[in-house]
Amino acid sequence: MVNTQIFVSPDWLVNNLNNPQVVIVDCRFALSDPELGRKQYQTSHIPGAYYLDLNQDLSSPIGKHGGRHPLPDTHNLAKKLSAMGINSQATLVVAYDDSRLAFASRLWWLLRYFGHEQVVVIDGGYTEWQKAGYPITDVIPEHQTGNFIPQIQTELVVDIEVVKSRKDLPGVILVDSRESDRYRGEREPIDKIAGHIPGAVNYPWQEVTDSSGYLLSQLQHRQRWENLTTAQEILVYCGSGVTACVNLLSLELADIHTGKLYAGSWSDWISYI
Repeated sequence: MVNTQIFVSPDWLVNNLNNPQVVIVDCRFALSDPELGRKQYQTSHIPGAYYLDLNQDLSSPIGKHGGRHPLPDTHNLAKKLSAMGINSQATLVVAYDDSRLAFASRLWWLLRYFGHEQVVVIDGGYTEWQKAGYPITDVIPEHQTGNFIPQIQTELVVDIEVVKSRKDLPGVILVDSRESDRYRGEREPIDKIAGHIPGAVNYPWQEVTDSSGYLLSQLQHRQRWENLTTAQEILVYCGSGVTACVNLLSLELADIHTGKLYAGSWSDWISYI
């Protein structure tokens, strides 16, 4: 199955719930209550959906450096994806959350980083699925036998040394994806130090969707990034490498393919200060 899309509508998904080529993944999570997403999933989710937890599945344990959400162990996540029946280069993975794509985009980016481009997010997320009156369930799907073999795309990610050496070069743009007041250092609810990486420009990740969690039009995404279209390289970060993925998704919607994730992000940067 060749996929050139980035998102699907709830209407599309309800008509493909029994499609054997589709695997649905619930990515709901709350930074303030790490157990909430799993509890919500166990109570109700889209029929057939599996669950992946930001801390347990989509990240590695926190170390001295690497940020608050280091990239997950490749083997461990690949094993979990195989157990969902996901086959490399074949299965369409449909990710959703209820946080304006904050966590679904993390899985979207990770799968592309793993060389699996057959991945989309649900436009509007779980909230809009429920509003439409589509079916929900508390039934946990059985493990399947898939064959997910990662093919790591190393060019999609950068570390602190690359950021330091490249951020001020001509043709390179460093994008901070956090809310503007965090970027300006006026508020810092999570990390020990406020502010931003010198030279970064601010594109808050919440601007990618409207207040209901629906993605803006492709034209609006292109207009949003119009000042960066000639950049040779766009290095994107946030607090811990999660919501930066929402901006990377937006760049793809704008048909800009030069975005790279600084996976450790601000929480990694300040660990060296």
